[in-house]
Amino acid sequence: MADQNASHTKAVQDFLAEAEEIVEQLGSELADLLDGSEGDEVDPDILNSIFRGAHSLKGLAGMFNFSGIADLSHNMENLLDLLRLGKLTLSPAVISALFTAQELLHSLIRTLDGGEHSSMDTAIAHCISTINACLAPSDPSVEESLVDEFRLPEHIRGALTEYEEHRLKDNMARGRSIFIVKASFDLTTFDTELSALTTILKKSGELISTLPSVGDNLESQIDFEFIFGTKISRSELQTLVEYLKDITVTQLISSAALDVYTSSELPNIPCVLNSPASEENSPSSFLPSQDMSPRVLEGTRGDDINLSAKSMSRTVRVNIVKLDELMNIVGELVLANSAIAGVASRLRNEGYSHISIELGKAAKQLERRLSDLQRGVMEIRMVPIGQLYEKMARIVRKISREQGKRVELKFFGSDTELDKLIVEDISDPLMHIIRNAIDHGIESSDVRVSQGKSELGTIQVSSFQKGNHVVIEIEDDGAGIDIEKVKKKALQKGLVTDIRSVTDHEAIDFIFLPGFSTNDSVSEVSGRGVGMDVVKNNISEVSGMVDVDTSKGKGSRFIITLPITLAIIKVLIVNCNGRTYGLPITSVLESLLMTDSDIMTIERKEVVHLRDSTLPLLRLDSYFNIRRDSVPPAEFYVVVVGAAEKRLGLVVDDLICQQDIVIKPLGESFKQFRGISGAADLGDQRTILILDISGIIHETMRSGS
Repeated sequence: MADQNASHTKAVQDFLAEAEEIVEQLGSELADLLDGSEGDEVDPDILNSIFRGAHSLKGLAGMFNFSGIADLSHNMENLLDLLRLGKLTLSPAVISALFTAQELLHSLIRTLDGGEHSSMDTAIAHCISTINACLAPSDPSVEESLVDEFRLPEHIRGALTEYEEHRLKDNMARGRSIFIVKASFDLTTFDTELSALTTILKKSGELISTLPSVGDNLESQIDFEFIFGTKISRSELQTLVEYLKDITVTQLISSAALDVYTSSELPNIPCVLNSPASEENSPSSFLPSQDMSPRVLEGTRGDDINLSAKSMSRTVRVNIVKLDELMNIVGELVLANSAIAGVASRLRNEGYSHISIELGKAAKQLERRLSDLQRGVMEIRMVPIGQLYEKMARIVRKISREQGKRVELKFFGSDTELDKLIVEDISDPLMHIIRNAIDHGIESSDVRVSQGKSELGTIQVSSFQKGNHVVIEIEDDGAGIDIEKVKKKALQKGLVTDIRSVTDHEAIDFIFLPGFSTNDSVSEVSGRGVGMDVVKNNISEVSGMVDVDTSKGKGSRFIITLPITLAIIKVLIVNCNGRTYGLPITSVLESLLMTDSDIMTIERKEVVHLRDSTLPLLRLDSYFNIRRDSVPPAEFYVVVVGAAEKRLGLVVDDLICQQDIVIKPLGESFKQFRGISGAADLGDQRTILILDISGIIHETMRSGS
């Protein structure tokens, strides 16, 4: 029974993972469908893909008795079916219903994934009611006559599905030329050749239907007839496929069109491309005949292709929790290897040179293999940040519609990779920033035009790797942050007593405080003072940093600097006042040996002069408010650390070594302590604190200490 329960639980988790992918894809394709509809032409391939996604989700949910998801996706499928059959137009009400259904499906899956069982029946019923209100089909009487005007052969007309008939009518209504392309393929290579011809045709029009046909040589050949709608002419089509051998192309025109042409004006159809001769053109030859000789498409032969039953996919879905467990095991092995190396060192010091050498060699070899294993696990955890971009696009479209603003979203660096867990943790902060950019930053169209700007507002999201960090920039061309308004708001809230003493940089920091907002009115998007403090906290929790660059009337730019990963990192272990700390090596720039005479005091702040610049200092024992147990050493180290463009010198007593460690979270109780990102075991029964360099720099710069 326990095994059955475990098996069922795993199956449910697999369903939720696949369902989430389907719903994410639905959201992305709905956004593409909306973009395409602005040109008054709906892409049938996208519409079909959305329909298939809803159908697949309905079937999967039905297997696991998730009736809410199954019912909602079923009604969504019905609506999409009417759209694809042309019985319904893509009106704003239909678009709204589809987006609402997709978002509700996403919420349902998230609820199940979180183990919650709260009822959402009311929301589902309301959404289904909204969909049903859109289901009244439009009058198809105008379209019905179009198919009758075609002189389609009976065997083709009888084989067309209702959807294919609709696509034929739609192409005709849009004034496209309709061709029947007949090709004959060798049985051993037809899959490759068929795919090649299909790709060529789809690039120049719509492939309405692909129908198997009867040829002269059934033992070695297979024939297909393609119903193809396009805006290109017959001569352009001939040029497009002129490298193909003996393809028969027949153009279909309506009976009304035949009455217009005189015998001398009739187009030269049908035609056999690249064939030595063709039939005389006559009205009867406009129809594809049953006794057409098969034509063979040039391509590779059967003996040139290795047939295989292997799947093309080499992807395996892995739960991130399992990768965390694997990474923890690797981390423990790294610590064990460090302990072995330590034993080898002690044996060497105690005179057991032969044993220590052999043990040292084994430890070095193990270290190399562990390094390869660690790198492999890290690569598996890395995902392109472009996964977030699709979600952002949907958010922008939705909010811009609600706000009545025209906003264009541009993405750069979508292939930049980050640790999967960091990507998940920063998704909400990025959404908050974009929401605020639309609500606060981008002006309404009339205001933008009056200021000489384009009516279309722009939000640009860029990501790139910089050393051992990833930088994400969100930039808009809106109104920018009104620094003076922020200062006045801070004065009203009692955060400052004299705004004249507040610098612009200090004023920007106020927007990250809980409950702080410059909006005079509350909207559904922002204005409640909730959001920017979440941005700051969530980014800080992954040892990241956020900076703001703004110019009134020109726009704002948020710069987020993040570590590539937090799983296994190399740290510099330092000693200060008898306590041991770890500094992430990715934030360490250099270390300097100094004395008190090298330190200067400027405006009651300790600094050192370093290569034509002034470096502020911070004594770790003072930062953590630890009383000195002994006299400070005459010589000490200054570790120069940096995050984004900021630099700081940490004063420590001694540098011990570098070591790979696995960061362990300290729990909710320690979140109030700024400057600590977690703890780590060193493998010799010692546990040290790992410092959050970004948090320390921010706190130091803000407090002016």
